[in-house]
Amino acid sequence: QVQLVESGGGLVQAGGSLRLSCAASGRTLSSYTMAWFRQAPGKEREFVSAITWTGGNTRYTDSVKGRFTISRENAKNAVYLQMNSLKPEDTAVYYCAADRDGRYTPTMRIGDYDYWGQGTQVTVSS
Repeated sequence: QVQLVESGGGLVQAGGSLRLSCAASGRTLSSYTMAWFRQAPGKEREFVSAITWTGGNTRYTDSVKGRFTISRENAKNAVYLQMNSLKPEDTAVYYCAADRDGRYTPTMRIGDYDYWGQGTQVTVSS
């Protein structure tokens, strides 16, 4: 079993930055694809970004390209999301997720992820 714990959320003004972290325990994530999803109030959970276990392939939803960067440190069993130039529409609960299939290309489908964290709130004020 894998436990994921997110941290780093908070309140920031538009244009600001935050760095989210996801720490894993239970087993090593070195072979897992890792991803970030988010869910705004009244909306469905949506894909934000993902990274393969090697770190060689990443994927971003169009609305965050050029502003967000996903990275991982397999030695620390951790994944990060650096969020720059934040906008009010980025406000959401951000979730870390792990896909145990060793995919070459990260998947964007919620159903492909096997483990989820509890989420961390990100609020961007205008």
